[in-house]
Amino acid sequence: MGSTYGYIRVSSTDQNEERQRIALRGRGVPESCIYMDKQSGKDFNRPKYKRLLKKLKPGDLLYIQSIDRLGRNYKEIQRQWQALTQEIGVDICVLDMPLLDTRQGKDLMGTFIADLVLQILSFVAENERINIRKRQAEGIAAARARGVKFGRPPRTLPENFYAVHQAWRGKKIPLKQAAKACGMPPSTFYAKAVRFEKNT
Repeated sequence: MGSTYGYIRVSSTDQNEERQRIALRGRGVPESCIYMDKQSGKDFNRPKYKRLLKKLKPGDLLYIQSIDRLGRNYKEIQRQWQALTQEIGVDICVLDMPLLDTRQGKDLMGTFIADLVLQILSFVAENERINIRKRQAEGIAAARARGVKFGRPPRTLPENFYAVHQAWRGKKIPLKQAAKACGMPPSTFYAKAVRFEKNT
């Protein structure tokens, strides 16, 4: 009997992985054998997934909650599935899709059905990633149209900026001295000075 592992992926640090963890524990996966990445599923360049690959050996069993937790790139999911099941020789069980359990149906028909289901779910996973990005872009565009500003708000000018700016433009002090007096690098002072002049 080989070892049992589990893999968890969430897209960002604020997403909760507890549902996946509970499902894996319910299948008897030891906490020490659960690997988790908080990263996009667009590719497999993930630190914990790479560490898991190094641990896996023939006869091991890998549980994942759903195929989109493995990844969201159609071709990469197919490639990784082949690498895991054929090159390394591990079994995979996708908990929310019983047809994707390589311990079952190892005959030609079973393999064909599993491959077909994998292709469909891989397509759905990548399509959802594309739709998520599209919705995000549309949301940002709509917010910008409403006047919402993104990024850090511009820093307010120091109280002495106007006086220092006048002294610098009057050639009473050099750029470096003016910038130092305002507590900023010369390039920043110059950029703010140009912007200030355009707006006045």
